[in-house]
Amino acid sequence: MKNIFQILIIATLLSSCGEYNKILKSSDYNLKFEKAVFYYNNNDFNRAMPLFSELSTVMKGTGKIQEVNFYYAYCNFSTGDNLMAAYLFRNYTINFPNSKHTEECAYMVAYCYYNEAPVYSLDATNTYRAIKELQSFIDRYPSSERVVKCNELIDELRSKLALKAFENAKQYYRTSNYKSAIISLDNVLIDFPLYNNREEVYFLIVKSTYLLAINSISDKVEERLMATLEAFSHFNDNYPDSTYLKELEDIYNKTQKNLIELKQKNDEI
Repeated sequence: MKNIFQILIIATLLSSCGEYNKILKSSDYNLKFEKAVFYYNNNDFNRAMPLFSELSTVMKGTGKIQEVNFYYAYCNFSTGDNLMAAYLFRNYTINFPNSKHTEECAYMVAYCYYNEAPVYSLDATNTYRAIKELQSFIDRYPSSERVVKCNELIDELRSKLALKAFENAKQYYRTSNYKSAIISLDNVLIDFPLYNNREEVYFLIVKSTYLLAINSISDKVEERLMATLEAFSHFNDNYPDSTYLKELEDIYNKTQKNLIELKQKNDEI
């Protein structure tokens, strides 16, 4: 019984392949369109795509070309080729600006780039591109119901960029490049005001200013120790219940001690 079932499956597959090959070779483009839509609606995108690819050329200038190009773009999207899909969706918006699908295709351009945005640790080119495309959609269709989703995606992408910027700043700190760490940490606060880990950013700023100060040439030490006190004061005012506070209070006390010793040395001179 099991063998009979397997034979039936193989026979069905062979028959299906034979039918599909006949469609591919057919010169009846209306039949090809009908079958391409059938395959598409049944999520058989790998069969639908070659048909729509051919039809996108031979049906130019016909009444079906808009639907052909729309389906063709979605076939590429559905098989994971986001960059080709973005290209096709954009062409659709250019070639058919008044179509019922134009707004959707404009959104899909942005969404394809969103799908190509990598994890935060990798190159951020497509992340920036996705943000740009999403904002472009919002500017073009400010009343669209998709604007809410676009803003959510932008926030998500900006969170990736913020995390990337923060990790880069932490790398400066880990490698004892404290001056660069301070600049980079400050930039995280400026460029990403909604970053959800600002407490740790400020914590590292205090530590970096102190470590920079005690490793500086003598002419710079006092100025940089004062910057440490200022950074600590800002942290203490904003995060009075922080778990980092005990460690920072130790740094504060050391900073005060160093300043007193500097003053004593200067008085002796």
